[in-house]
Amino acid sequence: MLLDIAKLPTAENSAIHLHPSDNIAVARVPLAAGDELRIDGTAVTVRNAVPAGHKIAVANIAAGETVHRYGQSIGRTKRAIAAGEHVHTHNLSFEELQFAYEYPTGEIAFPPAPAYMPTFMGYPREDGRAGTRNYVAVVAASNCAAHTAELIASSFTREEMPANIDGVVAFPHGEGCGHSIGPDTEQLRRTLAGVLSHPNVCAAIILGLGCEVNQIDHYLGPNAPRTSRLVGMTLQESGGTRATVEAARRNIFGLMEQAASEKRVPVPASKIILGLNCGGSDSFSGITANPALGVCSDMLADLGASAVLAETTEIFGAEHLLVKRARNREVADRLLGFVKWYKEYLVRMGGSFDDNPSPGNKEGGLSNILEKSLGAVAKAGTSPLTAAIDYGERVVTPGFVFMNTPGYDPVSLTGLAAGGCNLICFTTGRGSAIGFPSIPVVKIATNSHTYKRMRDNMDVNAGAIADGERSIPEVGKEIFDLLLRVASGEKTCAERLGHQEFVPWRIGPVM
Repeated sequence: MLLDIAKLPTAENSAIHLHPSDNIAVARVPLAAGDELRIDGTAVTVRNAVPAGHKIAVANIAAGETVHRYGQSIGRTKRAIAAGEHVHTHNLSFEELQFAYEYPTGEIAFPPAPAYMPTFMGYPREDGRAGTRNYVAVVAASNCAAHTAELIASSFTREEMPANIDGVVAFPHGEGCGHSIGPDTEQLRRTLAGVLSHPNVCAAIILGLGCEVNQIDHYLGPNAPRTSRLVGMTLQESGGTRATVEAARRNIFGLMEQAASEKRVPVPASKIILGLNCGGSDSFSGITANPALGVCSDMLADLGASAVLAETTEIFGAEHLLVKRARNREVADRLLGFVKWYKEYLVRMGGSFDDNPSPGNKEGGLSNILEKSLGAVAKAGTSPLTAAIDYGERVVTPGFVFMNTPGYDPVSLTGLAAGGCNLICFTTGRGSAIGFPSIPVVKIATNSHTYKRMRDNMDVNAGAIADGERSIPEVGKEIFDLLLRVASGEKTCAERLGHQEFVPWRIGPVM
C-alpha cells in the first residue's frame, strides 16, 4: 500500500512510537532495508522492507518476550527479533491474556450540565428523543415479506416527497421464520421494534407474510410504541404481492399526511446518540481516526449526549481498560459478562476472538485481535463507562455506553440503530462503503491514501494526523462540528450514494 504523504519522510518522522514502553514503532511510510531512523533519539537501521502501517522493532526482542504497543501487550515473539526488523504475523504470536481487573470501588457521578449547550436542527419525538432524519419505514417481519417491502419502498423513488419527509425506506432481511422460539426470536423482535420506533422514523409499516414465526401482532399490541403511526399488514390477508404494494402505498400516503406538520427545530446536542463503529481497520486506525473520534465522544459525553461503542469481538484484549472506567461494579460485571458469553459462543462454534482480524486488517498492519482491540476502543475516548447493554437494547444513559454486538459491520450497525442511535461514525483504513437505511453514517478515513482513493465514500480525512498536518484534537473537533451539521440535515457520502445495509444478528439454530 502506497501513501501520499504531505510531510516528507525523515529519519525522525518515518516511524511513530506510541508509548515510551513500546518495543515497536509503526511505519508512517514504506521503509526499505538500509533506511536510517531516529526513534526518540535512538538510531535504528531498517533490516528488511516494512510496509506503511506495519511494525518495526526499535530494540532487540528475545524469543518469547512480550511485544508492546500503546504500552500494552499484543503478544509474544515466536523467535528472537533484532532491532530494525519487520514485526508481524510471521514472528509475533497471539496469546490470550489473563487480567487482574481493576474494578471501580464506588460510583462515578454523571457530569453536571454544561454552561453552554450547542444545538442542531432536529425532530423532537414524543418519547423525549430527537430525530436527525424523518423517514417512513417499511419493515419486513420475515424474509417472506422482504421482497415486497423493497417493492413498496422503491415505488416511491420517483414520487415527490413532502418537504419534511426524507423518503420511504425498506428494511428487508433473511430472518423471522425457521427460528426457535426463545432468545433468537426475542432478539429479532427487539431489533425490529427498535427500528419501527426509531427517532429518525416518523411512521412505519410492519409487513409479514402471515404464517411466519415472527407474527406482526407482536408489534401492534396496546403497549406498542407510536401505534397511531404504525400499520400492520400481511401479504396473505392483502391479496398477494401486487395488492399489498398498492394497499401499502395508500397507507403510507395517509401516514405522510399525519406527519406533514413536523418540522426541524433547534434541539440540544445532548439529544445526540452516536454509534461508534469501525471496519476495514488498519494499523493507522488506532493512531488517527479512532483517537480523534474518541475526542468527539468525550465532547458529547460532557454535554450529556451518548456515544455507544459496539463490537464485543473488538474489545477482547482491551476489556481491562474499559473495566477501569466503569461507572460502578454492576456496569463492569455486565461488560465482562458479555465478553464471557461471547467467548463461550465462539468456542461452541469452533472459533476464537483471534479469528476476527481479516486478511485486509493484516495487510494493513494489524497482527492479531489484541492489537486491533487496543486501537478500536480508542473510539470511546476517556469518559467513564456509564452502561453496558445487550444487542439492540435501547440506549437510555448519557455518556460512554457499550453495546454487545458482533464485529461484522452491517450486523453491528443494525444493533446500534435498534438501540436508538440517531447518528453513526464509522472509521476505516482499508476502505468501507457501508450505510444504513434511516441513519446518517459518517465515514472517517484513517489514512490519506484511502481518503483520496475512495473520495466518494469518505467524509473526513483523519490521515492528516499521520501526515503531520493536523492534531488529534483538531480532527476530533472537525468530526463534532460535522455531526451537528449532519444532524441538521447535511447529507453524508453514504446517504448520497444510497447505501442502506440492514442485517439483524441471528445467534441460534435454523429450524
